Amino acid sequence: MSGLRRILLINPTITRRRHARFPLAVLSLATALEDRYSTQIVDGNVDRDFIETALESLARGTIDAVGVTVMGGPQVPTAVAVSKAIRARFPRVPIVWGGYFPTLCPEVSLNSSYVDYVIRGQGEVALRELLDAIFAADAAGLASIDGLTWRRAGEVVHNRDRAFSTAPLAVRLPYDRLDDPAQYLGRTYLGRRTVGYQAALGCRFRCTFCGVAAMFGGKTAMPAAERLEQDLTTFRDRYGCDAIQFYDHNFFDREVDTVPLLEVLARLQLPWWCFARSDALINLSGPAWKLVRKSRLRMAYIGAESPSDQMLHDVRKGTRSSQTLEAVEVCHRHGVTPELSFMVAPPDDPEGETEKTFDFIRSIKREFPATEIMIYVYTPLPPQRAGANVRTTRSPTTLRDTHGQPVVFPTTPEQWAEPAWVEYWCHNDAPWLSRRLHRRIVDFTTVLGCRFPTITDIRSPPWSKQVLRTLAAWRYRYRRYERPWELDVSRKLVRLHDPRASSL
Repeated sequence: MSGLRRILLINPTITRRRHARFPLAVLSLATALEDRYSTQIVDGNVDRDFIETALESLARGTIDAVGVTVMGGPQVPTAVAVSKAIRARFPRVPIVWGGYFPTLCPEVSLNSSYVDYVIRGQGEVALRELLDAIFAADAAGLASIDGLTWRRAGEVVHNRDRAFSTAPLAVRLPYDRLDDPAQYLGRTYLGRRTVGYQAALGCRFRCTFCGVAAMFGGKTAMPAAERLEQDLTTFRDRYGCDAIQFYDHNFFDREVDTVPLLEVLARLQLPWWCFARSDALINLSGPAWKLVRKSRLRMAYIGAESPSDQMLHDVRKGTRSSQTLEAVEVCHRHGVTPELSFMVAPPDDPEGETEKTFDFIRSIKREFPATEIMIYVYTPLPPQRAGANVRTTRSPTTLRDTHGQPVVFPTTPEQWAEPAWVEYWCHNDAPWLSRRLHRRIVDFTTVLGCRFPTITDIRSPPWSKQVLRTLAAWRYRYRRYERPWELDVSRKLVRLHDPRASSL
């Protein structure tokens, strides 16, 4: 192994250390490169000096290329920072970006002095082929690498998209390559040592606000039940795992594919959380729900998005509001807490659709008060390159800001790293959202969150939650959401957990 070229794989900081989970993207890349390249992983979620760690590794003169995985939102500023630092100190070392952000914004990513290559979509094979071409000085070979965006004579070139591959499902990730893998198992309401895990790949739906749709092109694949059981058993026996948070973009897809996985989970009986679609849940058979109960599913995150069937159609969600209500009922009936996410303030009618959503949420809370609610601002995907999967993209020419002017999206990574655009990517703000409406959304969310504190909050003492419930009760009852100053003051003393910012 000592004679192999060395590749530094970086996962820039995106969350607090206590919320860090396995850096699955760089682990998958390390697996794909083994036998041909030697890899080192730097994880900014557990190493708060990760930039200095990366520079020290490069200073030893043993690193031949750097790969950086980049999610949109808060990981863009840290990805920019580490890439700039490397380029300034080691200008000859190639820097490759991959992940959701460069997949959606390849030209933007290359509109910088510190990114040499962009890999769109699945990167395991593409990165291997790219490194082979770089180290062989095979400039002509770059044009044959599917999924690569690069510069040729100063011009940005987008090679053809790479076909969806199920190959990553056939290999197990090298968790032991990480320093102290057990530190990635965190305390959540599910258990004392919750593991973050992804079993399946992709999603076959094409929602216009979801990067997964553009990343995988409407494709999905489920893992073999044997691989799932091997991984979860390893987590339990080697690392002391007692709960699972699945990152699968749509765990409940077709029942015929899901049942073998449910049988594994029913045998292990580790409490778990997952993403799910309302239509899939309401169509589960009785025997499948029996497995769900036995497996100890605690919460299902359901993208309700809107009470408007027209909006659900426009964002290509593929579900109806009536199915949301059915899913809530069936989840509660089977002992599963539904966690509904809603997208408010769409650009066509931000105020009207927001008020409809507030009323819909109140009606759900009236009948099923234990239902968890997550509120986001609807922000469609940014403009994509010509030839991209346009079925997942809303035309930016139809978007107007609060002054009626066309929305101008960032053209550089630094611009996307600005706070306003980080908020856009995180579905917290949008150019067409007036300050008054933004304030109303924040106030409603505050009153709702204090009136019904999330069950995922395991750190705030029970008495503090009861105080907030009492303070918020009259405001919620009489719809007096405006300027809840007493709740804002109280929340400075009682820091409620916000799952929108840090998941479980």
